[in-house]
Amino acid sequence: MIHQYEVIYEPLEEGGFNVIVPSIPEICTFGSTLNEAKEMAMDAVQCYLESAQMLGEEIPANDVFNDIRHEFITIELVLS
Repeated sequence: MIHQYEVIYEPLEEGGFNVIVPSIPEICTFGSTLNEAKEMAMDAVQCYLESAQMLGEEIPANDVFNDIRHEFITIELVLS
């Protein structure tokens, strides 16, 4: 199953980027560079979805927020 989530990369004054996934507020991650922040976002969402699936929890839907610093990531969740 394919899931797509909006991800916001918030530049920090001291450098690096906070990662925000509005549809999954439990996710809190960071990257020193934008590329690292993107990798961390993918990993965090993947881990969250796998955990929710294992626990039988509902997979959150994507809520779209119009922010100029966002992109979408796509996660394929393989049912086990």
